Amino acid sequence: MEFVDKVKIYVKAGDGGDGAVAFLREKFRPKGGPAGGDGGKGGDVIFVATKNKHTLYDLKFQKHLKAENGKPGGGKKKHGRKGRDLIVEVPVGTVVKDALTGEIIADLTKDGQRAVIARGGKGGLGNARFATPTRQAPRFATKGQKGEERWVILELKSIADVGLVGFPNAGKSTLINRLSNAKAEVAPYPFTTLKPNLGVVGFDDFYSFVIADIPGLIEGAHKGKGLGFEFLRHIERTKVLAFILDVSDFRDRDPKEAFEILRNELKEYSPKLLEKPQVVVLNKIDAQNDKKYLEELKRYFEEKYNLPVFLISALTGEGLKELKFVLRELVERAKK
Repeated sequence: MEFVDKVKIYVKAGDGGDGAVAFLREKFRPKGGPAGGDGGKGGDVIFVATKNKHTLYDLKFQKHLKAENGKPGGGKKKHGRKGRDLIVEVPVGTVVKDALTGEIIADLTKDGQRAVIARGGKGGLGNARFATPTRQAPRFATKGQKGEERWVILELKSIADVGLVGFPNAGKSTLINRLSNAKAEVAPYPFTTLKPNLGVVGFDDFYSFVIADIPGLIEGAHKGKGLGFEFLRHIERTKVLAFILDVSDFRDRDPKEAFEILRNELKEYSPKLLEKPQVVVLNKIDAQNDKKYLEELKRYFEEKYNLPVFLISALTGEGLKELKFVLRELVERAKK
């Protein structure tokens, strides 16, 4: 599923139903009084935040949303039925702005939170409403009011569930492409990723979580070097950290040293970052022939840091299934 965090759509509430012009026609009252009922109110357009959605992808293809019109009034003072509200589910963290003025209409930060984005028009009044002692047979009624309409912009203040932490070229972009369809750019030079790439990792039971491939970190990032501030600001929002370490024969630095530097950068920026659940991902095992070295490295991280460690190849897909399910477990636990 593609990650979409901004869309512009048109919303139109339902128009109110027209009031009716009618008169009682009964056996012994051939010239009965006015009996036109009121029209029904138009339906509202309502946005509801849900924790089960993580992207605005669905709305990318629904540019026009319209609630149902109210039904017209009838004879015998029967009121028209109210138009059905249009309920639109959006991810928690969605901000709704008026496209014309930029005014914030709603900031949906909690699961189940609702906001009326466009209100339905009031129903028109039937002629029964206009009877008076001097006007006993009014032959007019009012039309229903138009429902509100507007163009709105939806922006998702994306709160990624899992943040990938690693030096440039550790294989983060390849990994996120494997786990989702984020289509992050991949190339063998630093800072290919200049802004966060977010992907949605889906499961057969329709559960999903958001993973962020965040710009590569370098030593001194907490002082603003490289893309440091950019990276660290985004990593603050994640619930789980996955340290991606290059263990190939062609790596730039020792994985143990790399891990220490990465942890130190996070600690210097904000010690609270290291309180998040963490996993160590030893990547590019397809380019490492010394299997004994890999097992020793895995044991080193498990024993010294008491963290889950995974041997994977983002390129070939080896080891990704187990990693995917453990990340899900950690995300679910962090959300409770």
